[in-house]
Amino acid sequence: MFKLIFSCLILSVTCAQADQWHGYQKDILKTADKKGHIVIPKQPAPGRPWVWRARFPDYHPEVDLILLKRGFHVAYTDVSNLYGSPAAVKQWDQFYQQVTSTYRLAAKVALECVSRGGLIAHNWAKKNPEKVACIYGEVPVCDIKSWPGGKGEGKGSPKDWTQAIQAYGTDEAGLMAWDDNPLDNLEPLAKARVPFLHVISLTDQIVPPSENTLRLFNHYTSLGGIMTVHPNLQQPTKAHGHHFPLEDPTYLADFISRNCLTNSK
Repeated sequence: MFKLIFSCLILSVTCAQADQWHGYQKDILKTADKKGHIVIPKQPAPGRPWVWRARFPDYHPEVDLILLKRGFHVAYTDVSNLYGSPAAVKQWDQFYQQVTSTYRLAAKVALECVSRGGLIAHNWAKKNPEKVACIYGEVPVCDIKSWPGGKGEGKGSPKDWTQAIQAYGTDEAGLMAWDDNPLDNLEPLAKARVPFLHVISLTDQIVPPSENTLRLFNHYTSLGGIMTVHPNLQQPTKAHGHHFPLEDPTYLADFISRNCLTNSK
């Protein structure tokens, strides 16, 4: 109990009693108006590695559960309605400083993003390449014009597009001209040799790969960046091709484990 209260004081957050997540202790954190949590492994691995989930922390938990068994902490903070904007990046900056100091976590983190989580994960990584061990994305949004904009092949989301315009503090023309999407300005990550792994669906109508992952792949690899794209070819899809079971969660966890070990310094 003393440890929990002490952590809350350092974080300057409102902290609930420790919760449970799949049998692991989950500390509930709240910074300003943003909620988050960190799940504690039974036995932290040497170097105290961690993975930072961007959006949908309970969706496809298989990879996180494997990593928890391997001694990773699993963190999450909710900035979903900021759509990767500069305000979202600032919130992530604050959360990173707080949890790394309080829980004595590794300086480099593995980023794990699903769908719209791709906006904040990649945008924060570009500003902080020295703090990123690797990026794993599952059908991640890489261009805000694709989703929620729906200005290309994708279905888009008019409600989210309106909220995104507000989050970026601009108008529609300004957001259409925004030149710092996840697939833009990747030079710092390429220079730092941060590896990417994206799992995609070739039939995805919500986040079409041709407008998102495949464009990012072409840009990143042209800069000398390391990236693997794994298309879902075996599992059935739903939600307009956007959802599907993970074919091999261990392969994904191995990617994160390997790169956290390799890029820990």
